[in-house]
Amino acid sequence: MSEQDDQIFLKRFSLVIVALAIFAVIIIFVALQFHRQLGQHESPTRTQQVAERIAPVAGVYAGETGRAAAMAAAEAAQADEAPQVAFDGSLDGEMIYNNVCAACHNSGAAGAPMLVASDWTDRMPQGEDTLVQHAIDGIGTMPAKGGRMDLSDEQVRASVEYMLAEIE
Repeated sequence: MSEQDDQIFLKRFSLVIVALAIFAVIIIFVALQFHRQLGQHESPTRTQQVAERIAPVAGVYAGETGRAAAMAAAEAAQADEAPQVAFDGSLDGEMIYNNVCAACHNSGAAGAPMLVASDWTDRMPQGEDTLVQHAIDGIGTMPAKGGRMDLSDEQVRASVEYMLAEIE
């Protein structure tokens, strides 16, 4: 190989490198144009998830201002932890039955007694208080409070009283 062949090779190699660099710049330019056309559409769900991930785990409070902020945060936490009662605490037995109990007791699912006197003949002698306690604690395949742990004991009693009134 001669020096002339080396120069021809270097010249062609340099041209290929320059052509590739120009091609890369063109690709970058086209990609930026596509990116601008698509715009920034951030999903609200994703934005919320990011906010939850980067939210501070705890706060540091100092001095009197900090003490007041800590007290306010503690009161807010207690308000959030207050148990929520289903159906705004309503004691309407029929409404509670229709929204919670009817799913199983209307169809007899999993052996739930339907509102037919023959299904309750062996249960009635146990007494209302025992039936209410079974509804609160759960019995057999029935979960406690019909699976609605946000029901108060009074609401469960109201629904059992409604059911018993419907049977008789």
